[in-house]
Amino acid sequence: MNPIPTFIPPNPQAKPEVAEEIRVQGTVQGVGFRPTVYRVAKACGLRGDVCNDGEGVLIRVIGTAEVLDRFITQLQAECPPLAHIEAIVRTPRPNFSSPEDFIILSSVPTTARTEIAPDAATCPQCRSETLDSQSRWYRYPFTNCTHCGPRLSIIRAIPYDRANTSMGSFTLCEDCAQEYGDVLNRRFHAQPVACPVCGPEVWLERADGQAIAGEPQDGIDTACTLLQQGKILAIKGMGGIHLACDATNETAVRTLRDRKHRYHKPFALMARDIEVIQKYCSVNDLERKLLESSPAPIVLLTRIQESGVRSQEVDALAPALAPHLPTLGFMLPYTPLHHLLLQRFDRPIVLTSGNRSDEPQCIDNQVAREKLGTIADYLLLHNRDIVNRLDDSVVRVVGRELQVLRRARGYAPAPIRLPAGFEEAPPLLAMGSELKNTFCLLQNGRAILSQHLGDLENAAAYQAYRDTLDLYLHLFQHEPEAIAVDLHPEYLSSKLGHEWVTTHPGSLSLYPIQHHHAHVAACLVENQMPLKTSPVLGIALDGLGYGEEGTLWGGEFLLADYFQSERLAHFKPIAMLGGEQAMYQPWRNTYAQLMAIGDENSSLEERWESLHQAFGELELIKFLHGKPRSLLNQMLMKGIQSPLASSAGRLFDAVAAAVGLCRASASYEGQGAIELEAQITATCLEEARSSAYGLAIVPIALPNGRQTFHLDAGPLWKPLLEDLLQQTPISLIAARFHLGLATAITSLVKILHQSHPFTHVALTGGVFQNAILLEQVQQQLTALNFTILTHHQVPANDGGLSLGQAAIAAARSLEERIQNHEKKIVPP
Repeated sequence: MNPIPTFIPPNPQAKPEVAEEIRVQGTVQGVGFRPTVYRVAKACGLRGDVCNDGEGVLIRVIGTAEVLDRFITQLQAECPPLAHIEAIVRTPRPNFSSPEDFIILSSVPTTARTEIAPDAATCPQCRSETLDSQSRWYRYPFTNCTHCGPRLSIIRAIPYDRANTSMGSFTLCEDCAQEYGDVLNRRFHAQPVACPVCGPEVWLERADGQAIAGEPQDGIDTACTLLQQGKILAIKGMGGIHLACDATNETAVRTLRDRKHRYHKPFALMARDIEVIQKYCSVNDLERKLLESSPAPIVLLTRIQESGVRSQEVDALAPALAPHLPTLGFMLPYTPLHHLLLQRFDRPIVLTSGNRSDEPQCIDNQVAREKLGTIADYLLLHNRDIVNRLDDSVVRVVGRELQVLRRARGYAPAPIRLPAGFEEAPPLLAMGSELKNTFCLLQNGRAILSQHLGDLENAAAYQAYRDTLDLYLHLFQHEPEAIAVDLHPEYLSSKLGHEWVTTHPGSLSLYPIQHHHAHVAACLVENQMPLKTSPVLGIALDGLGYGEEGTLWGGEFLLADYFQSERLAHFKPIAMLGGEQAMYQPWRNTYAQLMAIGDENSSLEERWESLHQAFGELELIKFLHGKPRSLLNQMLMKGIQSPLASSAGRLFDAVAAAVGLCRASASYEGQGAIELEAQITATCLEEARSSAYGLAIVPIALPNGRQTFHLDAGPLWKPLLEDLLQQTPISLIAARFHLGLATAITSLVKILHQSHPFTHVALTGGVFQNAILLEQVQQQLTALNFTILTHHQVPANDGGLSLGQAAIAAARSLEERIQNHEKKIVPP
C-alpha cells in the first residue's frame, strides 16, 4: 500500500487555477496507472477525475499552472513498473466543472487506441504472499496484482476491464472486492484479482481418466511428487499448456521425446531460482537481469562444464536434453503455480510446449486431454480460460547485448515506436512469413507485432494464426487501409492477404514485399532509422526467400531504404537438390556444392571421379557414393526439382553434413547450423585465425551492362576435405569455416563500398542468429568505421519479417499519397 504524501496547502496569493484535460497514451491500463494518478493528484491538492477509455487514460483536473506542471513531472517519475507512457497531451478545458475532490471514474468505451500490457511474471510481493502461511493467498496458484499476472492471455476486448477478460465469470468475494475498490491498494482494479474463496481452481487428473486414489486437496504438491518419480505431466500455465518432467531423469526425458516425436530439438528448462540454474550454467549480470525480469523469457546460457568443473554433488542433467549443444535454455517460475510446483524441487524440470510435433501449443483443457493424453501421464489443469495462446519468449546475450530469438509471452504485444517520418502512415496490416510467423498492425505511428505463431504449413497452426489475427483486429479495433504480403505466391499468409484484398475491392491496397528487403527494413525500424534515411547496405542471410522473377534468394547484399532495394551481390546460386528435400536431408546440399566446383567444361561424373580419387577414403565420400548419383546428376543437369538458390542457410547445412553433423537428416530447421556453431570453442577460434577457409568474390556482368558479385564457397571445399583426411577436429574445421565466411563478407562489403558510399550496414536474417558469425562480422566491419545495425527487439529471423513488411508498405503508401497530391496540383 502506498500512502498519500502529506499535502501542503498552496499559498492563498497563488496564481488563478486553470482546468486541463490530460490524455496519457501508452501501456497504461491494467498496470496500476489510475491509482498512481490518484495518489499524485491528491498529493498536489488537485481536483478532478481520471478514467480509462479506448485511447488510454483520460485525466481532467483543476489547479494552478505551476502545480499542474509539477503533477505531470511527478506522474512520469512515479510511473508503475509495468506501465509505459508513450505520450502526454494537455488541452485547456475552461468549462470543466470538477468535483470537490479527485476521484476515479468507471471506464468509458471509445475507439481503441491504447496498448495492451504483456503478461508479467509474478512480482516479489505476490510471490511472498503466496508462500506466506499467514496470508490469505497462501499456496494460491493465481495470486496477482497490478504489477504482475496475466494480461494479453486473458483479454477479449478493450478497455481492459474484468468483464472483458476470462476472469469475468469469477465473482469477487467480499475481501477481494474491497481490495479491488481500494485506490491505495496495489490490487486496485487489478482485473485478474482473485483468492481461494472466489477465484479459479487447479486440479490434477490422470491422463487415462481414472480417479487418483487418495489425492490430497493440493494437486500441485502431488504433481511435484509425480515429477520426482519420473512421470510426465501436462501443466496448464498462463499462456498455454506445457509438458514437464524431471530434467535429471534420462529415462523420463527420452520418453517425452519419443512420445512427442521431438527427437533432437533442445528442451527448455525451468528452475526454482538462480542458485539452481548456476549449478548447471554460467550466468552473467545481463543474463540474470533477463531471467528475473517481468517478461521472464527463456534465456540461452552456457553450460558450466564449458567454463569450469561442476560439483560432483549436483544431479547431472539428462544427456538427451540438448544433444550436442553447449547451451541450455533456462527460465525462472513466472506464475505462482510454478513457484509452488518447484518449491521443494532442487533441480530443474523440462518445461516444453504442450503440443504434438509442429502443432500449436494446447490451451484448452479438453483439447489437452485429447492431444496430450498419449504423451503425459497426468494433467495439472485449471478453469481460467486462456484466450490468447502465448509461447515462451527466447532470448540470448551476444556481445553484452540482448538478442530476441522468439518474441512472445512477456514482450508481445508491446508496441514498437516507428521512426521519424512515419507519423502520418495509414493503418496497415502485414501478414508475415510462412515459418516463425508473426503479423503486424501498424497504426498511430507504432507497430504492434503479434506473438510468435509458428509455422503455418501445419493446418492447426494456420487456424491459430487466423484466430489470433481476428482477435487482434478486434482488440485494437484495427481497420487496415492496406495489406502487405511476402512475394512468395504459395505462402498461406500471402494467400490470405490476397484474399482479403479481393473481398474488399477498391478499398484496400496490396503491397507485395520482397522477403529480404523486409528483413532489412525491420532492422532499420528497430534502430530508429528515419523514413528518409540514406540507403544502407543490408546483408540478409537466411535459409530461403522468394526473390525477383521467381528466383530463390538467401544470401543477399542489398542497397536498401524503406522504399526500395537494389541487389548488389549475393551468394553463388547452388541447386537445392530435390527441392524441399534439401532442407531435411542436408547431404543433398553437400553433394550439390561439391558438384558445383571444378572445371566448368567437365561433366558431373568427371568432377566426382576427381573427388573420389583425392578423397575416396573419407566417410563423407563413401556415404555420397552410396546415393543414386546417376539420378542426382540428371536432376542437377536438367534442373529437375533442383532450383538454384543463393541460400546461406543451405551452405551451413552442406558444411555441417560434410563434417558428419545431421548428414542424413535434420529434425528441425537450422539443426546443422546450430550444431556446427556449437562445436566451436574460444581456443580453436583463435587457432583458426591464421588458417580460415577462403571464399571467392567473383564479378558477374549483367545483361543491362551493370555488374554484380557472387560470393562463391567453392574454394573452401578442398581445404575442408583435406582437413577431414587429416582428421582435424571438427571444432577447428567449424571455426575455420565461420572465420572464413566472416572475412569474405567483410571483403565484399569493402568492394561494394567503392561504388556505393553507404555508411551503415544492417545484419539481418536467421543466419545472423549465429552468435559467432554475428560477432566476427560486426567486429571486422566496425574496425572499418561502418555503423552496424543489428536486431534486439525483434528476431533477426522470419519472426521479425512482418515489421519490415509493414514499414515498407507504409513508406510506399506515404510516397503514393504525395505523388497523388502533386498530380492534383494544376500549374498556372
